[in-house]
Amino acid sequence: MADDGKQPWQIESMQALLSMARALEQEAIAGYRALAERMRREHRPDLAAVFETLCAEEEGHLGNVDRWIEQSAVAIPAVVRPEQAMFDDEGASMVAPELLSSYRAFSMAVRNEERAFVFWTYVAAHAPSDEIRDAAEQMAREELGHVATLRRERRRAFHNLRHAEGNPARPGLAQLELRLADHLEAKANEVTRDEAERLRKLAVASRARSGDILAKPYGRTSVLDNALPGADTRLVPLCELILDAYLDLAEHERNEDMRAKAQFSAGALIECLVFIRE
Repeated sequence: MADDGKQPWQIESMQALLSMARALEQEAIAGYRALAERMRREHRPDLAAVFETLCAEEEGHLGNVDRWIEQSAVAIPAVVRPEQAMFDDEGASMVAPELLSSYRAFSMAVRNEERAFVFWTYVAAHAPSDEIRDAAEQMAREELGHVATLRRERRRAFHNLRHAEGNPARPGLAQLELRLADHLEAKANEVTRDEAERLRKLAVASRARSGDILAKPYGRTSVLDNALPGADTRLVPLCELILDAYLDLAEHERNEDMRAKAQFSAGALIECLVFIRE
């Protein structure tokens, strides 16, 4: 963070926003490419293929940013580096390859995309102009799409890893939101005053979403049917499960209003998840 106290999400111009967007994608590409090369050296072609897939995904994101730059006619500096690194390989560049799996690789990618989503939502919230706010909100929407894609791949990797059998029906989304609120309120009794206040606000929001679902239910999502037993007994796994359900609903809901509601709820769950992880 800069010494002048300026927050990393305080972006003052479209040039700075597009420069930052490009830099963050380049940072992720370099990270995944390095991991793919390491896996090849360690004779793990399966994981090399996973990281190459992630690299290609980020290169596609970079192409979108470059097209946006061309359309906006904004001059972008040749080299721009964020003040704080956003990409985190979570030790994958150092841990023994035998301890890695495609599930862990996709989990790391999911968390990076979730951090990027939160970053762009903060940029939008602190934007000095409508143009920058709208651009940041567009970036946040794109990151939400990336999160959905990668979480779907992570679920596939998990089921391939575990060969899990079908599970009986699970609690509905409204009930899970209430359980999440209970977990958040319990956690609030274990942390500092400021953290407790934020957790209780998240719990209130969770209960509000539950009531909203009961008033106007979503369609069915297989994410809840396929959830592992006990996923709702701990805070982070429960938050992850609810987020996956909202992302699945946002992808498959035919009603535009319900799709938008699911996307909004997914964004709220990502912010909740990032906060409780930290």
